[in-house]
Amino acid sequence: MGGRDLIDELYDASYGRLVVQMLALCGNQADAEDAVQEAFVRALLHRERLAHADRPEAWLRTVALNQLRNHWRHTKVARRLLVQVPGPRAGLDLGPDHVALVAALQQLDATSREVVVLHHLAGLSVSEVGHQLGMPEGTVKSRLSRSRARLAGLLDDQHDDREVEPRA
Repeated sequence: MGGRDLIDELYDASYGRLVVQMLALCGNQADAEDAVQEAFVRALLHRERLAHADRPEAWLRTVALNQLRNHWRHTKVARRLLVQVPGPRAGLDLGPDHVALVAALQQLDATSREVVVLHHLAGLSVSEVGHQLGMPEGTVKSRLSRSRARLAGLLDDQHDDREVEPRA
């Protein structure tokens, strides 16, 4: 049996069982699925080792468990170091205006979006944006002008789509 056939059969027979086992260990379905998927990726990379394993599902389980342990270690270190990171600890307040702006920005081409974000959100000057993106200042200015006009239209359209509440 070829390495690919073995992995296909193992996936069909073991995936669900392994996810349930990892879920019982970590309590998070996404983490459990990620760990099992990573085990199958490793199986694809090490087909020969898996083909010679006495118990291939046990091999996959060990890899998935090691993946969970690595994730736990990383999370523990990240939490410990997070308190040393300067800045606010509060979560982001993503109100409707922010969501609308992000949606409108997605309508721009990637370069125009970068120009707008670097200039208006990161606070870089036109010359700094040009330097960072490797484009002349005039190009940055024209992209900013066109992008602002496009965003204004997009945001006005979104504003028109909302129900307007009468003022008291």
